[in-house]
Amino acid sequence: MIPYAPLTINQTNYIRRSLVSWFSVAEGSKRAGKNIINLIAWAAILEAHPDRLHLAGGVSINSAKMNIIDSNGFGLRWIFAGRCREGEYENRDALFLQTQTGEKIVIIAGGAKVNDVPRIKGFSLGSVYLSEANECCQAFVQECFDRTLASSRRRILHDLNPKPPRHWYYSDILDFHEDRQKQNPEHGYNYGHFTIADNLSVSDKDLRQLLATYDRDSQWFKRDIKGERTAASGRIYTGYRYNDIAVTRDWIRYEDRERGRLRRYIAFSVGVDVGGTDATVATLTGFTAGYREVVTIDGYYHKQGIESGKDHAEYAEDIVKFLKPWTIIYPQLATTTIFAESADKLFRQALVKALAKHGLRSMQVTPSYKKDGILDRIDLERILINQGRKKIAQHLLPWFEAYENAVWDADEYADKEWVRVDDGSYPVDCLDSDEYSTQPFKKYLIGA
Repeated sequence: MIPYAPLTINQTNYIRRSLVSWFSVAEGSKRAGKNIINLIAWAAILEAHPDRLHLAGGVSINSAKMNIIDSNGFGLRWIFAGRCREGEYENRDALFLQTQTGEKIVIIAGGAKVNDVPRIKGFSLGSVYLSEANECCQAFVQECFDRTLASSRRRILHDLNPKPPRHWYYSDILDFHEDRQKQNPEHGYNYGHFTIADNLSVSDKDLRQLLATYDRDSQWFKRDIKGERTAASGRIYTGYRYNDIAVTRDWIRYEDRERGRLRRYIAFSVGVDVGGTDATVATLTGFTAGYREVVTIDGYYHKQGIESGKDHAEYAEDIVKFLKPWTIIYPQLATTTIFAESADKLFRQALVKALAKHGLRSMQVTPSYKKDGILDRIDLERILINQGRKKIAQHLLPWFEAYENAVWDADEYADKEWVRVDDGSYPVDCLDSDEYSTQPFKKYLIGA
């Protein structure tokens, strides 16, 4: 390891933008130098900032001290060595800095819980640096934004390791500012993505050796090394590998294209999950000869929104229009069963009407099978994935996202019964829909 190393162009440009942007976010893999470049930027901001009061935050007070105040010799205590002292301000831990523009007080706070919010209320802050921002509770992060509204030179810096793609931090904060930045380049949002390859203190030789110790297809590698937004802990479908599951349209249609031999499907099924304010999903599943493979052939996905809501009749019409072309390719599908959300009788009635309207009266609509419980449905999918028998058409991105990011909810574990996270952080409706189409065939699939 090289003790000191230069910054990359990517890191340097991020720091420069941080000095003039009101909101800067450094996201990416572990050991990518995100904390260090934010410290360099924040120290420069504090040196020239006209306001006296600022905040260093983290998941806890101790983590804020470790990541921002000390940071293995690169923190504020060392950057301002000889010009700072530790103490208290209004009964809060603080670091007092002597800068070129006068004394600055950096309050130190933890923000993992809602109860931490009152610790920073009442303060008017010039700038804030939150380390591991998406590990802090939502109310605390929002309060930090609010505390800087009266700043003479508003500056907010975050660093974070990736979370699942639909984590509240992305949907409520980053996605909004990214859209605003696209609409108005002067919005002042500064985003930087970094990986361990940006850390020049790791030599090329060491980096290659480190990378060789990871399975590059694993979610662990994608999250911690590539810095992608995915779940790598508590995963349900641990045997999932995209390359093993994704198949092309040609694979779905042909067993041997050169010889014109079509893939034979012994049965078809459709599962529908009605999301209400969430996504409504329909999954078309085919079972190959001998029930060997379970193939997610195609799917319908619509996420409700304030301006994109649909009623039962509209969703039923959409789903039937989605299915009808497939009945031409696979005539057997015209007599198959649609397993629709068991709790929504009105939707099933709307679906029957839509099928009749489009001349598909032979398709049956029945409540989704839930007798054996969600864990039984999950176990069936896990078995199929682990046996290499689960296939998904490669264009169905929400389905892949769902299987990649499905995790157990450790906080909801009760009575020795595991619960799947269902908080909008990934498209779980795709899993429900897929399971509804597969579960009724369990007796043919297990041991096939």
